[in-house]
Amino acid sequence: MSDSPSYGFDTLQIHAGSRPDPATGARQTPIYQTTAYVFRDADHAAALFNLQEVGYIYSRLTNPTVAVLQERIATLEGGVGAVGCSSGHAAQIMALFPLMRPGDNIIASTRLYGGTVTQFSQTIKRFGWSATFVDFDDAAAIEAAADENTKAIFCESICNPGGYVTDLASIATVANKLDVPLIVDNTSATPYLCRPFDHGAHLVVHSTTKYLTGNGTVTGGVVVDSGNFDWTKAGKHPSLIEPEPAYHGLKFHETFGPMAFTFHGIAIGLRDLGMTMSPNTAFQTLLGMETLSLRMERHVENAMKVAAWLEKDPRVDYVTYAGLPSSPYADRVKKHYPKGAGALFTFAVKGGYEACVKLVDNVEIFSHVANLGDTRSLIIHSASTTHRQLTPEQQEAAGAAPNVVRLSIGIEDADDLIKDLDQALAAATS
Repeated sequence: MSDSPSYGFDTLQIHAGSRPDPATGARQTPIYQTTAYVFRDADHAAALFNLQEVGYIYSRLTNPTVAVLQERIATLEGGVGAVGCSSGHAAQIMALFPLMRPGDNIIASTRLYGGTVTQFSQTIKRFGWSATFVDFDDAAAIEAAADENTKAIFCESICNPGGYVTDLASIATVANKLDVPLIVDNTSATPYLCRPFDHGAHLVVHSTTKYLTGNGTVTGGVVVDSGNFDWTKAGKHPSLIEPEPAYHGLKFHETFGPMAFTFHGIAIGLRDLGMTMSPNTAFQTLLGMETLSLRMERHVENAMKVAAWLEKDPRVDYVTYAGLPSSPYADRVKKHYPKGAGALFTFAVKGGYEACVKLVDNVEIFSHVANLGDTRSLIIHSASTTHRQLTPEQQEAAGAAPNVVRLSIGIEDADDLIKDLDQALAAATS
């Protein structure tokens, strides 16, 4: 099928990028479990290696199963191309790699997954990069944090762990003023609840491990390119506009236009960093995405019920779910996230750290795991696990204080989830 924008989301999540296998007629996308591909002749091989022809060389770079997933996610996000990689963390590095050189920096939201905060505050220093963390409710502070070496702005659409919803349009305005791309981690929202490109973002990353796959079976990531950022405008990203020595002086933007970032991600990023998505991972994610909209509707419905119950419980200090009418972000949800505020949020337990630990030790339906976006409901005490490496100040800023528990609400019966939390809270606060 042609990936026409006139098709609805439910149709595209099943069909985009997918065509019957030309060799066998198989309707489901096959797992192309192969390392390399035979060239037609020497000229064909040379054209592929010179980036003069699109095709398959070696599965570190391109693979037919992964290609279907890339096209499907790009279509759902409204982008021009995507690059699949081995994890969400890999996707973040892949997104920054074409943009950054030693001495460069990014401006990042304080409300990020703890592993992302560690990656940006510690690990990227080894590349000579740095990050400045800012409260993204303060657009003026974002602009004030920028300097001549700022090359990108990074945030999450629906933030992990607290479910805070970002005003992407206001952040995009700042990014455009600074002539740098806005990169949005859209893992928690998925393109069903939010399409960041519609709000002015330029690049999107996902941990496909989470809601896109939805079944907790494989680890993967993807970088999606909107094709709407003019890399030549301010000259801040030489890797995309200057001659590339490894390809005899080829200029990515001049040669590939709106697809420059995507081709760079494959031809340079995957070639040299090797953070490749496996075909089996792509296959499992494609299967999961066929029910994405159905699952997200149930996730949101259940999250609203559970959050509303928790908000009224005297054993709970507060609930951060942005979908609640009492949330300070309720108007932002109506404007930017009309299909719902996702299914990820936190709540504070009276009794603090110790009560939180007892709570997670006493749940029965909820699974105590370091993951989110599964069909199963998940629970974790972020301060002692996913955000443990952070300072107390960073934990507070990220929404992972010691008295807070994070929930990822699944698609089970919501009444059963409430009963489970009720008995676990009784054990934790008795």
